[in-house]
Amino acid sequence: MLASLKKNIGKAFRFVYAHQKASLIVAVSIMLLTFFSAKFLGSEFLPDLDEGALWVKGQLPMSSSLEQSNDVARKMMTILRQFPEVNGVLAQVGRTVDGTDPKGFFNVEIAVDLKPKDDWPKGVTTDKLIEDMNKQLSKLPGILLNYSQPIRDNVDEAVAGVPASLVVKIFGKDFKTLDSLADQVMGQLKTVNGVEDLGVLRNLGQPEFRIELDQEKMALYGVSIADANAVIEMAIGGKAATQLYEGERKFDIRIRYDKDFRNTQEKILQLMVPTQDGAKIPIKEISTVKVLTGPSFVYRDNNARYIPVKFSVRGRDLGSTIAEAQKKVGAHIKIPRGYTMSWNGVFENAQRASRTLGQVVPLCIIAIFLILFVTYGNVKDAVLTILNVPFALIGGILALHITHMNFSISAGIGFIALFGVCIQNGVILISVFKKNLEEKMTIHKAIEHGVHSRIRPVVMTALMAAIGLLPAAVSTGIGSETQKPLAIVVIGGLITSTILTLLILPVIYSIIYNLIHKRENRKILKKIGAVS
Repeated sequence: MLASLKKNIGKAFRFVYAHQKASLIVAVSIMLLTFFSAKFLGSEFLPDLDEGALWVKGQLPMSSSLEQSNDVARKMMTILRQFPEVNGVLAQVGRTVDGTDPKGFFNVEIAVDLKPKDDWPKGVTTDKLIEDMNKQLSKLPGILLNYSQPIRDNVDEAVAGVPASLVVKIFGKDFKTLDSLADQVMGQLKTVNGVEDLGVLRNLGQPEFRIELDQEKMALYGVSIADANAVIEMAIGGKAATQLYEGERKFDIRIRYDKDFRNTQEKILQLMVPTQDGAKIPIKEISTVKVLTGPSFVYRDNNARYIPVKFSVRGRDLGSTIAEAQKKVGAHIKIPRGYTMSWNGVFENAQRASRTLGQVVPLCIIAIFLILFVTYGNVKDAVLTILNVPFALIGGILALHITHMNFSISAGIGFIALFGVCIQNGVILISVFKKNLEEKMTIHKAIEHGVHSRIRPVVMTALMAAIGLLPAAVSTGIGSETQKPLAIVVIGGLITSTILTLLILPVIYSIIYNLIHKRENRKILKKIGAVS
């Protein structure tokens, strides 16, 4: 097998070396086309980790009672149990047991335990399952749905600040203006392909009974503000009259009107308020009573009030989806003065990681160049070895295209790992070229002999690394999603790096050597001419 490999690579090398300019043009053209195609790769922070379970959230209207929420939770569980992929469900209504989440009865969360994917019906994917679940659960009126996974849900909420993986936060003071802007943003996000679980987490939503005292009428009837407020407080909310001690603990004893005197708007309007002359008048005579919708859940970030528009991305890469969404929102929505907008969520991690990679990769290349310079003792050979890096990038990019994978931080680390292997192969070849030239071989013989003698170490280096990463590249179990891009990039890069290192790098070395040799000969001839 090795003899056959050497024979075939030898034939390919002789053909490429005989057509140096054409081969170099073809190689550079392929490299440029591949680099250009990288623009069409999707981007994300990390591939979604399959946890083997789903976390389904349903947000009801803010004024929902515990009985209503329990009823909705039972209906949601009944619907979810009908899917053959579901192993079991467990519902949670309201806030968590430890009370760390400021949520009311309107919040329903359901843990959906899934069967192993081998037991699923053929052709069903997680995205398809979520889509089918959403079609059924959406039939329940007045529920804002969100789909995630148990661990991912906690991480996403910690990053975004709201129960969602992605969120547009609109900051401002006026609730109605915030509501209007949120509806406009949601309208634009609806037109973006890949946006799912879209909804506005409202600040307003709590029915409110507001009593506004009229000071002119109070003065006319001789009612003090303190007396009016005391009646309202005692009748509706209750007023602490004394305290009860039980050992070291003490409790307020509150006085409050019986429910029969305050359970309707008409009865509250008939509450009697004392006047200064000892008479009593209904509170409706000295006030204006309104029924309106007030704030029930005020979101704040850095002490600034905001309204969140939450959404998720499914069926499309994160980077292009966010880019399109930001473009549409920026083009069609004008933010008033005093209001600001920010995009938050998991894509922020991708942006931060990309910036870090943008700083780390150049530093890695500079460090490698310095090490090569120390090794060779000259800039020429160090640069020639560095030129081997693009050969590896070609295979990594093509591998992502072929496997329909997005560029992620895992893939980025795979590209960095490729640098070491392709630099090592370049050092192996260039070192033997230099050794052969020191033994007074011609450049052609030095390169041909060097390539033939180093086929085995170059191929074995790449083959061992590829074989070691092959299980990670083809694995499908839980947790394989994060390691797959790295393995695929490295394997793809090793293929092109090995081929182009053995075929194109010698051509580049030959061209550079001849150019430098000709330049040195011209300098020598000039010196001889000057002496003559």
